[in-house]
Amino acid sequence: MEILVLIGSFTVICLLGMPIAYALGIASILGALYTSIPLEAVMLKVAGGMSGFSLLAIPFFILAGAIMAVGGMASRLVNLAKVFVGAIRGGLALVNILASTMFGCLSGSSVADTAAVGSVMIPQMIKAGYPRLFAVNVTISGSLQPLLVPPSHNMVIYSIAAGGTVSIGAMFMAGIIPVLLLGSSLLILVLYIAKRDNFPKGEAIPLKQAFKIALDSIWGLVTVIIILGGIISGVFTPTESGAVACVYAFLVTMFVYRDVKWSELPALVGRVVRTVGMVMIMIGFSISFGYMMAILRVPAIATQFFIEISANKYMFLLWINILLLLLGTFMDLAPMLLICTPIFLPVITTFGIDPVHFGIIMILNLGIGLLTPPVGPTMVVGCAIGKVTMEAVARSILIFYIPMIIVLLLVTYIPALTLWLPRTLGY
Repeated sequence: MEILVLIGSFTVICLLGMPIAYALGIASILGALYTSIPLEAVMLKVAGGMSGFSLLAIPFFILAGAIMAVGGMASRLVNLAKVFVGAIRGGLALVNILASTMFGCLSGSSVADTAAVGSVMIPQMIKAGYPRLFAVNVTISGSLQPLLVPPSHNMVIYSIAAGGTVSIGAMFMAGIIPVLLLGSSLLILVLYIAKRDNFPKGEAIPLKQAFKIALDSIWGLVTVIIILGGIISGVFTPTESGAVACVYAFLVTMFVYRDVKWSELPALVGRVVRTVGMVMIMIGFSISFGYMMAILRVPAIATQFFIEISANKYMFLLWINILLLLLGTFMDLAPMLLICTPIFLPVITTFGIDPVHFGIIMILNLGIGLLTPPVGPTMVVGCAIGKVTMEAVARSILIFYIPMIIVLLLVTYIPALTLWLPRTLGY
């Protein structure tokens, strides 16, 4: 009955339309009151959940991504991508995906990537004769990539939800090969569609202009070196690399590119503070929710349930993929990581699955949910930029799910794709 009060109250409150963060907090309090657990214990968990040093990586990465999104780096990376693939048939669609790959290493956010790259690429593709729905589908599909590479703050959230037992650096490295597979599979699909539908070719960029574009975009690419190079070399921790990237992005945006006015900074910082506030509140309340689940032995019960369904690790992974794909269509990525990780972590330990490997599986599954109705925040942003309805996009995007699901299955059943690089680097 105690579990029903905890889980049931959370579900009912969510259905009533209350934000998930507050639903987690209220459900924790109701569960504590029903089980006669002192509310002070729950509040201590909330406060402790928001006071970890590793949490500083989240505001740093969000602020750095926000500065780079509005500071002209996205448009410059789009121009750089045109140098490499712009002249191929369907070149603008290829540029879109390649730009998302590069900008993902700066933003770490699917929604931010769609907003930044989409605002540049969707109008260009429509003007060049590409179908409006196709332009939106390419944009939101490519925006799945930032979730799997540094500085993805969702990897930080997963590490926190795992109780700090999973290295953030290992998570950052584990996503690199999967994101290369995902980007390559999307490029292949776009090439096929471009040939089938006879999409237009772009113009080759002269060597002199290409050199100028590359030189102009190098400031943004240095951010990737700071984040990845600093972590791999051991010069920076993930938190420190976020701080350095934040300062660097500010200096480049305000003193080199100068695309942002000083008067616009307060509004930018205000948006970041609101975002960080929502994330931190969600983390604090999710820790208290996880505390209540641990007291009520929910992880142990879940472990026993999945073992009874199937003692086969591969069947378990298949069921988990199906479950996460369904849940991801109704809830955002971050809260799902915070809720599901404490439940599934003991289960995957029983099956001998590496937590780093499982973290990439979770993020990829739930990331696909960002592109799927009825919630689909990334899809909502793409539809707003492309001026199309979610219903129309939901019907036309189906073919783009094929490479995503193929990559998901490869990542799920070939652990080396995620674990080889972090193990090679000593994580």
